[in-house]
Amino acid sequence: MSENASKPNGKRGRVIQPHGSRQQGGAVAKLAAGAIGIVFGDIGTSPLYAFRETFVGAHPLELDRIHVLGVVSLIFWSMTLVVSIQYVTILMRADNKGQGGSLSLVALLLGALRKSKFGWVAILLGVFATSLFYGDSMITPAISVLSAVEGLTVVQPGLSHLVIPIAVGLLVFLFMIQSRGTAKIGALFAPIMLVYFSVIATLGIIHIAAHPSILMALNPWYAVQFFITDGFKAFLALGSVVLAVTGSAALFADMGHFGKKPMRIAWFGFVMPALLCNYFGQGAMILALDSAGAAEAIKNPFFILAPEFLRLPLVILATMATFIASQAVISGAFSVTHQAIQLGFIPRLTIKHTSASEAGQIYIPAINWMLMIAVILLVLTFQTSSNLASAYGIAVTGAMFIDTALLAIVVLTLWKWKWWYAMPMIAVFFIVDGAYFAANLTKVPDGGWFPLLVGGVAFLLLTTWAKGRNIMRSNMAEAAMPIEIFTKSAANSAARVPGTAIFMASASVGVPSALLHNIKHNKVIHERVVILTVNIEDVPSVALKERVEVKDLGNGFYRLILHFGFMQETDVPAALKKVTECGDEFNMMQTSFFLSRQTLLPSEKPQMMVWREKIFSWMLRNAATAMEFFKLPSNRVVELGSQMEI
Repeated sequence: MSENASKPNGKRGRVIQPHGSRQQGGAVAKLAAGAIGIVFGDIGTSPLYAFRETFVGAHPLELDRIHVLGVVSLIFWSMTLVVSIQYVTILMRADNKGQGGSLSLVALLLGALRKSKFGWVAILLGVFATSLFYGDSMITPAISVLSAVEGLTVVQPGLSHLVIPIAVGLLVFLFMIQSRGTAKIGALFAPIMLVYFSVIATLGIIHIAAHPSILMALNPWYAVQFFITDGFKAFLALGSVVLAVTGSAALFADMGHFGKKPMRIAWFGFVMPALLCNYFGQGAMILALDSAGAAEAIKNPFFILAPEFLRLPLVILATMATFIASQAVISGAFSVTHQAIQLGFIPRLTIKHTSASEAGQIYIPAINWMLMIAVILLVLTFQTSSNLASAYGIAVTGAMFIDTALLAIVVLTLWKWKWWYAMPMIAVFFIVDGAYFAANLTKVPDGGWFPLLVGGVAFLLLTTWAKGRNIMRSNMAEAAMPIEIFTKSAANSAARVPGTAIFMASASVGVPSALLHNIKHNKVIHERVVILTVNIEDVPSVALKERVEVKDLGNGFYRLILHFGFMQETDVPAALKKVTECGDEFNMMQTSFFLSRQTLLPSEKPQMMVWREKIFSWMLRNAATAMEFFKLPSNRVVELGSQMEI
């Protein structure tokens, strides 16, 4: 969605028809409600553990007035600076034609930095942020569902032995239903989350009304006083406080699904007030209790907020909310993987579309099962949400810090802000995000190593594939015969047979090896030969009128290039139905697709380290075939093998 409504001629203007205005307002409200149900689940379930972990985590704090007010003040100002200002207000302006996320931001920067010697820095930063996201997408479902199910111990302490089995059962069920897609259950998400946010806000307001002195935490002085009093211990507390803003990057990544305006309305108008009411309510409740009561309540303050007879319904509601939050993170992993595949950082994987009307609803089996195994192992290994909190945060804060670096590049190179205007703002963001990341580095020995390990492995795989792929393309381009020479020499050197042959080529120049091998072995040329290249552009989507590029090479040969955005489905047969510049319309029953499958051989002068070469070769062997990826009809595909050195 575009931030500004526009008329058909592209000029902004005032809507003068009241009925149309009401329709537009209704659409925005519907999108805002949808965003509450899908996007804000991650940050919305943070009250289950964020406030608690600050006091009972790896570096516990005393339950006195100065610490409670200091922590609540830190949560308020963190949410204001990081989520409201950095992400929702500023970073959402750095969209790539309506799409957000680290890779989308990198694609936006590629055009501006392509000729710069520092362009590779932005690319690596974006890839590393994406790599960290995979660690986050493993921990989020585990800690969210586990923290909700742990509410059973508040209702009945004797049920503690059921927490792990119930959590594992819910998570297995969550991953099992991914293949069905979210279209059918998505309609339930918004109402449940609307009820959830309303309930947690109401519970918080009740306690705030009983002890309004907690509102003094709105004064940033209490956060400053916390640091003056505790120094390094307050710095360590940032590692838990940041749990209140986890999900910030997800807001930016999911921007393309709902648009900036609906998401801003949902955040400022409903989600942020509800979250703050709950955090302030938890603080007010702790301040109102004596030392013994506070020590007991801080073990699970989120559920203690509710009267005893409402705690079981609250556990059920919170479990549904964490289920939805986990669903959103898993769907986000699918979307990020799809982007990475299209941009050339991940080999082709089998992608299944789960909705006939929503292109963004996809299911990637390999990613789903990998996440499920990792999440179950996390629950069984760490056992409690408090233990998982030690591993949580470092991936999120690392991604936030990288987003700040990318924002600095956008502000200075794309928006061209004056340095004296941009630098103070960027410096504040770097200080805040840097402090959170540094505080979370202290968690590395206690579990923080896990998301860093996952991020490191993902980064290695992504960069290895991108480099190997570029080497392959470069070698193929060097060895390729010019197409003009080939068409003149081949036109009369082999028998022409009826039908259309489409030869898939990764490069838009030269002759594909499959075409050379076909003539060598079969000694025939179809009456129409199309050399087809699919180009994925650095934009989310390519308009239909810009999709097709055709060059008539003569003698029945055509060079066809199909352009897709990195968020679009590469359905080649569907695109060919709209091509009219290659002679007659394409009839799939009279069309054969020829693909080349490369086998890698070790080179005397390798261009990659041997161990990375082996990784790349393994990834190439296990990649989905072009037939699956481009939706080619299986009974019309011929694969011809070739060998290549890298």
